[in-house]
Amino acid sequence: MGIIDTLNKDFESRVRLGIMSVLMVNDWIDFTEMKSLLNITDGNLASHSSALEKTGYIEVKKEFVGKKPKTSYRVTNMGRAAFVSHLNSLEKLIKSK
Repeated sequence: MGIIDTLNKDFESRVRLGIMSVLMVNDWIDFTEMKSLLNITDGNLASHSSALEKTGYIEVKKEFVGKKPKTSYRVTNMGRAAFVSHLNSLEKLIKSK
């Protein structure tokens, strides 16, 4: 198996890579802030975060603040481990001859 085979397909999308990168350095981040940081549409964020939630890499919390819905995200322990592994594989690929 080559180094490229150790890359995680769940992080191939630039949006998912962005979501995970933001969550690795923040505890919880809300939908509006994430959307703004990544400069993506509501639909893009919703679909990619849903896919990452299904894999167990992120946790999604939906609540009401006053009468307004609020969606927040955080990385899970499994997601953190998977993303670190992915980054390590990228580093190995970059350093390979």
